[in-house]
Amino acid sequence: MTRASQPAPIRLDERLLTIQEAGAFLNTGPRFPRRLVAERRIRFVKLGRFVRIPESALCEFVSAGLVEPMTASDVWRAA
Repeated sequence: MTRASQPAPIRLDERLLTIQEAGAFLNTGPRFPRRLVAERRIRFVKLGRFVRIPESALCEFVSAGLVEPMTASDVWRAA
């Protein structure tokens, strides 16, 4: 079975962050990135018993949640 879209491969020079570093990157505590990993909502790497999150995966997660602001014309069009 193959997936329709393959995840982006991890570059060898890419920085892998610990759970604590990922929480600092997202300006949250370590519990939030740990939950993202447990729910498989973000890409991660298992190195033995250690979990590392690629910096690009965090950037993708943040950009996927980006909401563009509404303009005045959007507000009037929606009403």
